[in-house]
Amino acid sequence: LEFRRVLFRSTRSVGLTEAGERYLQRVAPALAELLGAAEDLKAAQAGVAGRVRVNAPYVVHETLLRPVLAGFVHAHPAVQLELVLEDGFVDIVAQDFDLGVRLGDSVQRDMVALPLTRRERTCMVAAPAYAERHGLPADAAALREHACIRYRFRSSGAIYRWELRQRGRITEVEVGGSLTVADSLSMADAARDGCGIAYTFERQVAADLANGRLLPVLPALWPTFPGFHFYCSSRRQMAPAVRAFVDHCTAFWAAQAPAVKR
Repeated sequence: LEFRRVLFRSTRSVGLTEAGERYLQRVAPALAELLGAAEDLKAAQAGVAGRVRVNAPYVVHETLLRPVLAGFVHAHPAVQLELVLEDGFVDIVAQDFDLGVRLGDSVQRDMVALPLTRRERTCMVAAPAYAERHGLPADAAALREHACIRYRFRSSGAIYRWELRQRGRITEVEVGGSLTVADSLSMADAARDGCGIAYTFERQVAADLANGRLLPVLPALWPTFPGFHFYCSSRRQMAPAVRAFVDHCTAFWAAQAPAVKR
């Protein structure tokens, strides 16, 4: 490589020529990979350490992260893990998070997405006590006659419209009800208490459905979505501690039986 073709020199400074700028743009990704590999090797030799800040919805923490935390903390005691839980979307780069967790189809295209689960299904459920008092709807239109537990987005203030699978496609349905909550865990809790029909992730209430504490409502209308994904900025090289956390979580759930029907 002739450095006079990529660098210019003056009496006070050294800079890149136009050809040098093009060369740097081409080799930068490969250089980042080499540096990352060196960091991974260094971490493997010295033990993983560093900070990992994760932003995730409440339901993801309860169902997917909480079961793996003890194992990760014991395996990597030098890692400083910080979890911030909120259901709304955030700019993880602006707010200095290393990772976010969202459904695959909600991850922005300029982010690197790493699958945590394959597929997730949402469901509608109600307690037996509610069904005894009010019955259960026979179709989607009958939902308007029932007490549905609604969800309000904190950021926009909008009420979430339930997404149902009808005639081979997903449609949005506006529901009514006297109870509105602002976090994903409260919907299932309210349904267990007999307050009405909840719309939530099947993974969150699988045990309740299995033991009869909750009843399925219109299961033929339950839609499936791309699974939950870790995501991070494509402009950052993933640090060894961050990679260790992602690998730990994905390996754990890959070994588990799928929580939703395929």
